Amino acid sequence: MEEVIKNLEDWTDPATKQMLQNLVERKRKYDRLKSQHQLILFVAVSFSCFYFYYVYRLIYLPHFHSVTALFSAFFDDRYNPFFFFALLAVYGLTGIWKRKADEAEEEFEALRREIIDKSKDLWDDGGSWKKRHIVFEIMKNHFDINLYHENK
Repeated sequence: MEEVIKNLEDWTDPATKQMLQNLVERKRKYDRLKSQHQLILFVAVSFSCFYFYYVYRLIYLPHFHSVTALFSAFFDDRYNPFFFFALLAVYGLTGIWKRKADEAEEEFEALRREIIDKSKDLWDDGGSWKKRHIVFEIMKNHFDINLYHENK
């Protein structure tokens, strides 16, 4: 458990601390998957640029005078199928990682909204209800998690 969450006062019960810890873990998972998706997307775009430059330089420029020669060179090139299928695979990975990041975001947002909805139950007595803003500030400042409003 995070030290900041573990060191919350007695007005935050252990179940609430565990919910906050789960929220932090889901946020980290979402951030990790989002950054991995962006990295794979960057690789895909870079590889696309390389592939189109390869096709332009080694296939199109020497054979641009004839459509038949162009198609023949395109399909006779021994590296072209490898690059083409590698490009498809990388773009397929971007879709997979995007779905994973979206699922992680949905899990994170669902738990965040649940904590916001149950905040009256989690901090029910007078003293803890008045101090819940401290927990919200800690979550916002340390983990960049907004518990004040349901909207992102």
